[in-house]
Amino acid sequence: MAKPYDDDLRRKFLAALDRGEGTISALSGRFGVSVAWGWKISAARNRSGQAERVRHRPGRKRLVGAAIEPQVLKWVRERTDLTLAELQAKLQQEAQISLCLSAVWRLVRRLGLRLKKSRSTPPSAIRKPINSGARSSSKKSTRPRRNA
Repeated sequence: MAKPYDDDLRRKFLAALDRGEGTISALSGRFGVSVAWGWKISAARNRSGQAERVRHRPGRKRLVGAAIEPQVLKWVRERTDLTLAELQAKLQQEAQISLCLSAVWRLVRRLGLRLKKSRSTPPSAIRKPINSGARSSSKKSTRPRRNA
């Protein structure tokens, strides 16, 4: 694949065009580039306002930008037991961003957050019931019990 022309050539070509040293087709011959390239960079500069080429970034573009990430971190710090569905609802209500659960998971993972409980954190203040007094719903064994 051919390499793109350097930004220096683009700047020189567009500067000559701005000074009125010739038309795009005349300047293309002088700089040794195609006329189509001259038209292309002239139109690109009119659209973006910059002479340098825009770097290509392959892949899908993020729906959640860097502006919302601090807000998500704040929500998780305030309430550490947020589920993905609750985080999804908060994004929809407060930030007007609609994401599927897998996209919310990718956001959480990209921010370096964990959804699993840490074994090093102190246990909950609410104790688990040791004996509830309720009967088991499992069937009784049909085997005879051994007396010890």
